[in-house]
Amino acid sequence: MPRPKTRIQLRNSETILEAALDVFSSQGFRGATLDQIAEVAGLSKPNLLYYFPSKEAIHQTLLTRLLHTWLDPLREMDATGDPVAEVMGYMRRKLELSRNYPRESRLFAIEILQGAPRMREAIEGELTALVAEKAVVLRQWMDEGRIARLDPVHLVFSIWALTQHYADFDVQVRTVLGEGHDPYAEAGAFLETLYTRLLAP
Repeated sequence: MPRPKTRIQLRNSETILEAALDVFSSQGFRGATLDQIAEVAGLSKPNLLYYFPSKEAIHQTLLTRLLHTWLDPLREMDATGDPVAEVMGYMRRKLELSRNYPRESRLFAIEILQGAPRMREAIEGELTALVAEKAVVLRQWMDEGRIARLDPVHLVFSIWALTQHYADFDVQVRTVLGEGHDPYAEAGAFLETLYTRLLAP
């Protein structure tokens, strides 16, 4: 059984992961190097390799964490709740993730654009299964006449697209809006109106 990590080891591991997140979210997996990550982390490359054996290991750790973070808001959609409130809650949680975790959103987007070579198994397994599970809930609400009949999977896709856009295209959004705007507050109000009307039976 492996010995638990010391406080210093845990701190250094987190420092490396934070640095790697900066590098991977701006350079992508292919463009990132261990030297870059070590420099941002303020550690030597040999020290970094003591904690993670390769660039792939660091990247995989970040992606595994990210997938759980990304799926948790959808898991919280409650089949016993009010349908419109549950969909609005999911949209709001996804928008907050974009606000609070923009680097993670860009890391995920880069991975998907590159064909998801390091996430395909998780996408085909855990992610697809969760979307299918919640699609059953959405269809049930539609069958009961509580929300409009829509394709439930594409409804989820649309929430992903319309919330993650604000993280993945942050520079474009803020440039077009100009100073004095809170993109996330404005987006939340707009998307709530959009989905409330879309879901009305």
